Amino acid sequence: MNQPIVLPARESLTSTFQRWWDTQGEWVEEPNQRRAGESGVQRVRLRDASQPLLYSKRQIGHLYRSLAHPFGRPTVLRELQALQAFARLGVRVPELVYCGTRQQAGQWQALLVTAELDGFVSLENWYRDGHTERHGTLVHQRMLAAVGVALNRIHRARWQHGCCYPKHIFLRVHGAGDAAWVEVALLDLEKSRRRLRRSAAARHDLRQLHRHRQDMPVEDWLRLLAAHTTASEADAHVI
Repeated sequence: MNQPIVLPARESLTSTFQRWWDTQGEWVEEPNQRRAGESGVQRVRLRDASQPLLYSKRQIGHLYRSLAHPFGRPTVLRELQALQAFARLGVRVPELVYCGTRQQAGQWQALLVTAELDGFVSLENWYRDGHTERHGTLVHQRMLAAVGVALNRIHRARWQHGCCYPKHIFLRVHGAGDAAWVEVALLDLEKSRRRLRRSAAARHDLRQLHRHRQDMPVEDWLRLLAAHTTASEADAHVI
């Protein structure tokens, strides 16, 4: 696990936010206007080369509304809740480095800083960059099963990813040959939320992933879906 980011001690929480706000990097997602505000992501390299590469989500006036928060709440706080919940469920997510919000001149500013998923590749790039051929059929099949099981794990807890695209599912192969296994990580949880029924969470995410599966062949999709279903049945049997 990466070592936590350590900044010089200061007394004010506001100054901590300001230091992170002033920490600039290169835009990997240019700020876009939505939810009556703007949101973008920067890649940040700290001066200390031993520290991991960071991703900083920066938002201004970017809010979501719910029954509990009818006047709006920064969306990074919803993502923070999902990051913590998924981790408790045993699903890998980016390591949290800093999260904070403040109001400036009546407008919300928000930051969510996470560490890079070192050694991972997105499901989208797995297909585009030839990882199936590189790792072989056995590992490829294990990858599909691992994705199905990881999604099932959040769905059993009634969590919906909400933005379940191949570019938001990350994979890392550990080991080699017959002993190799695939770790799955989920990211970009800004739209994640709890549903009243696990079936509703699963239906939304699986339909979304199916629509956007891009280079994934039908037989691969069916294998992933079977792993998701089998994990559900095994869970029901235990209960």
